[in-house]
Amino acid sequence: MSNITISNKQTIYYELIDGDKSKPYLIFLHEGLGCVAMYKNFHNHLCAKTNCPGLAYDRAGYGKSSPLIRNRTVNYLHEYALNELPELIDAIIPDKPFILIGHSDGGSISLIYGSERPDYLKGVVTAAAHVFVDQMTIDGIIKANAAFAAGKLSGLFKLHGEKTDSIFKAWSSTWLSDWFKHWNIEYLLPSVNVPLLVIQGKDDQYGAIAQVNSIVSKSSGKAEQLLIDGCGHSPHQDAPELVIDAISEFIDRLEKAEE
Repeated sequence: MSNITISNKQTIYYELIDGDKSKPYLIFLHEGLGCVAMYKNFHNHLCAKTNCPGLAYDRAGYGKSSPLIRNRTVNYLHEYALNELPELIDAIIPDKPFILIGHSDGGSISLIYGSERPDYLKGVVTAAAHVFVDQMTIDGIIKANAAFAAGKLSGLFKLHGEKTDSIFKAWSSTWLSDWFKHWNIEYLLPSVNVPLLVIQGKDDQYGAIAQVNSIVSKSSGKAEQLLIDGCGHSPHQDAPELVIDAISEFIDRLEKAEE
């Protein structure tokens, strides 16, 4: 457990997980209201199962990292993907192969980063990623707003402390804004040329299955999909063993293809 100060003077909290250094690192990218602590032991269990080393971190504004320093723009996910993430990789695990494991916002960030075709990226796993704004997303966030206002999401304060109000409002107000409703990253999917595993719960309250279909059909890399029955927006929490097994098998196939 460590902290690093990046070029914009913000401090980023991160954890390194032991594993076989000859294997690719698994880089965990959390959801839009998440942080490393929200994974509980999922990231440790996946690294143990695959024997891969891991890197998990709290993006700026979240968890144990620095608060947000400005209002979000339509490009906030691009900023996390193309500024913060590569800076952390270069500083913490330079010149090491890696696989991105991204949940929700973290999945979208993984796809944006993957579209740059970085040299050491070996594959991408997304869970509940968005590539456009759909009505299910809007409806889900409206319900989350009501729950937050009623004090039903108080657990977030244990994760983000005094940053909770600002990060929740940044998330909800951005996705519900008129200026964000046309946000769409489908145009960059053909540039993602590494293998993908695209996971989504069939009962995801924040995204339609059309998100999965778009990622799988438009990406240039070989893309597999996994749709999970009885599973909501957090497959790694709702069906952890199934998800860990699926990702482990995906990584095995990547490693065999490299031989």
